[in-house]
Amino acid sequence: MTIKEQQDEIIADFDFLGNWDDKYEYIIQLGKELPLIDAQYKKDENLIKGCQSRVWLHVDYREGKLFFTAESDAVITKGLISLLIKVLSDHTPKEITDAQITFIDTIGLSSHLSPTRSNGLLSMVKQIKMYAVAYQSKSLQS
Repeated sequence: MTIKEQQDEIIADFDFLGNWDDKYEYIIQLGKELPLIDAQYKKDENLIKGCQSRVWLHVDYREGKLFFTAESDAVITKGLISLLIKVLSDHTPKEITDAQITFIDTIGLSSHLSPTRSNGLLSMVKQIKMYAVAYQSKSLQS
């Protein structure tokens, strides 16, 4: 599934949910379903800077694609990183760097988060894109 198709699926899921209480509950549920990050990756260098909560993000590069795993100490934040992983994991670095992440604004998420949580979400997107840029330049050098 393409990044756009993943985003469209999330948008459809959120359109189906009525109010923001239901949408928050869905985000929390996604966080609970996120596979735990391997304990060896739950270290300071994998912490995302700029998040109010502690969020660890790890990336694996296999067969030309990036695969993300993450963990957070806050349930909403864990759901947010889960949404990003659903959209951006299992894609090439170029696909990730070229992607326009539109679902956040389309579903109204940025306007329903506190400013600190909204900043944290942007930090998560930025970190994922930075990993993609690093792996893209690494593959160009090979």
